Amino acid sequence: MKRRDFIKMLGLTALSTGIPFPALMAIAAETTRVLPIAPLLRPEDGRLLLTVQEGQTTWFGRKVKTWGYSADILGPTLALRKGELVAMNVQNRLPESTALHWHGLEVPGIADGGPQAMIPAGGSWKPTIRVDQPASTCWYHPHPHQRTGFQVAMGLAGMIIVEDETSDALALPKTHGVDDIPVVIQDKRLDENFQISYAMDVMTATVGWFGDLMITNGAFYPHHEAPQGWVRLRLLNGCNARSLRLACSDNRPMYVIASDGGFLETPIQVHQLDMLMGERFEVLIDLGSGRDVDLLSLPVRQPGMNIPPFDQSVPVLRLQPNSKPGHRSMPKALVKLPAIPSHQHLPIRYIDLSMDHWMMMQGMRELRDRFGGSMGPMMGGGMMGAGMMGGGMMGGGMMGRGRGMMGRGMMGGSGGDIWKSNMINGRAFTMNYASFDVKVGQYEKWIVNGSDMMLHPFHVHGCQFRILQENNRPPLPHRRGLKDTVLVQGGESVILVRFKHQAPPERMYMAHCHLLEHEDTGMMMSFTTSAAKTRR
Repeated sequence: MKRRDFIKMLGLTALSTGIPFPALMAIAAETTRVLPIAPLLRPEDGRLLLTVQEGQTTWFGRKVKTWGYSADILGPTLALRKGELVAMNVQNRLPESTALHWHGLEVPGIADGGPQAMIPAGGSWKPTIRVDQPASTCWYHPHPHQRTGFQVAMGLAGMIIVEDETSDALALPKTHGVDDIPVVIQDKRLDENFQISYAMDVMTATVGWFGDLMITNGAFYPHHEAPQGWVRLRLLNGCNARSLRLACSDNRPMYVIASDGGFLETPIQVHQLDMLMGERFEVLIDLGSGRDVDLLSLPVRQPGMNIPPFDQSVPVLRLQPNSKPGHRSMPKALVKLPAIPSHQHLPIRYIDLSMDHWMMMQGMRELRDRFGGSMGPMMGGGMMGAGMMGGGMMGGGMMGRGRGMMGRGMMGGSGGDIWKSNMINGRAFTMNYASFDVKVGQYEKWIVNGSDMMLHPFHVHGCQFRILQENNRPPLPHRRGLKDTVLVQGGESVILVRFKHQAPPERMYMAHCHLLEHEDTGMMMSFTTSAAKTRR
């Protein structure tokens, strides 16, 4: 990034945050910071300890209060292997209750870590996990009802890497922190006292909590030196509400080799990579030319996202090849994915995501009044583009099956209760209410409808599914592997789900919008899974 562009970005950030420009100039000293690499934490004698704790992180030369897992911010990367049994020990040293969810792991409901599994301040949680899935990049994060957004904003998140014999055999970059690099991208917002600023209001419940500074592995625009060859980035969108569109600054291609649940069949070339909140992708980038390259966050069309500095491209990581030779080849084939079974006669469930009409209008009005301008991010490829023009209005949106804007969601009303302003099938989240029961081992087809046309990354606990249709369209090639999050924005998405494990009423699975402020204000449901009855 050229110095004049960098200073311009700082000026825009100063305007949007109110933080004095001279103080923000201290960022320049951090632009040369080495990318922090979280240590690998492997089970010892089948046991693994995590402490949820308060800490502090230095940004702009100031000490900022942050939270982390056995760290000041974020947490170690958990290194697990398929087939191993791990006794987890989670100690909560925060001043408030929390819960810890293993996002992407296919584990029984008793070990999944949803909002029913709260850990009080000073308490502990000790689930036992059998790792039972292919090699993949997953993550862990807090999941307390109505506090998930705040606790993630404070810094609670960490990666999980699952390996197996297949991943061992693939000729891929595998040296952790050298050419196999975890990359956790988040946005943060600081107040005038240089502390994380988080508050739930009508606008936040509508469009989510956005920061105005991009943070990578807990640092601002760090750099990473790697050998000259292929590098493997394990990308995680760890933002509360910000979708990402990533690209290389010189437009060199990225090759997607894995999605949420594991490897694709072949590397897929992309020049831009869209990532929803909570999604993971593994990509290969060629540094064989010896030239530096920035990983950029490009502007996206999403409500609340057209304000400076994110109406421009922002660098999140600089990759700098060193003089050492690196990985020279990329495999042409990766794994053979299971065939998608016939789904013509499978059980079907209809799931409608909606926002209270009055609350949504209030939130959008506040967004307009606070930042000025029109509803620009709702047009183009955003709400009006992908949603209404993409078939959402007639294909399961306003008119489809009576479940959309004229169905239960938009007309129901929350009576002004912000914590019940977002809903699934017309109901805001209720802790001990089971929406339905799924039989273990049974394939089901879920049709998920976004009747309000807002952006909703829909996440399902306890399984890795296949996308049959994403927002009224066939899934892109790099989104056809195993997934736990799917885009819903004004149209219909169809997913093929199957669960391996049981989730009883006392520890149900969750399905929810992973825009965390939508989740916290009601767009979440619980469901059980139980053993199928055997015929005598």
